[in-house]
Amino acid sequence: MSLMTYRTHKITKIMKTSDQTFLPPHGNYRNLLSYQKAEVVYDLTFRFCKRFLMRGDRTIDQMVQAARSGKQNIVEGSKASVTSKEMEIKLTNVARASLEELLEDYRDFLRVRDGNIWQKESKEARYVRKLGSKPQENFERYREFVETRPSEVVANIAICLIHQTNYLLDQQIRRLEKDFLKEGGLRECMTRARLQAREQQKNRG
Repeated sequence: MSLMTYRTHKITKIMKTSDQTFLPPHGNYRNLLSYQKAEVVYDLTFRFCKRFLMRGDRTIDQMVQAARSGKQNIVEGSKASVTSKEMEIKLTNVARASLEELLEDYRDFLRVRDGNIWQKESKEARYVRKLGSKPQENFERYREFVETRPSEVVANIAICLIHQTNYLLDQQIRRLEKDFLKEGGLRECMTRARLQAREQQKNRG
């Protein structure tokens, strides 16, 4: 029996002797509002770069990759959650950092072109927040604006959406850290499962 087969057999045995599995169910990342908004940010950024940046501009790759990293690391963090809460927290933080980098790219775009950044309580920013408050966020809500409005408007819409996504990720990270401190990771769950299994065997004996 290989080492990997032995470990899998041992974990499965512990799971079967416990009333509850120590492996939590996979998170459905598509139900996360943070993921939905990050996906909109990616779709918007891809189209923004295609419309307003010249082909060959290195900023295109940087912005698209940052947007993709924000989205994909939420996915990877959710998938990793079944075996490693630490990795889930780490990847969610990477997503947050990638979107912060993208946010700065949009600010740079506006600054060097003498464009205005909408104030948080401006009517334009409030309108974008209102659009984003509806359930099941998706790019179609913003498509008309992205495809028809000037670059300054589209960049500001992106900035508003990134702020919303970052706020959600901050909340998500705090909750993950709180849950980790309370329940621990896979190693702690395995220890509890072993102790429970031993207790059950002792009671049967």
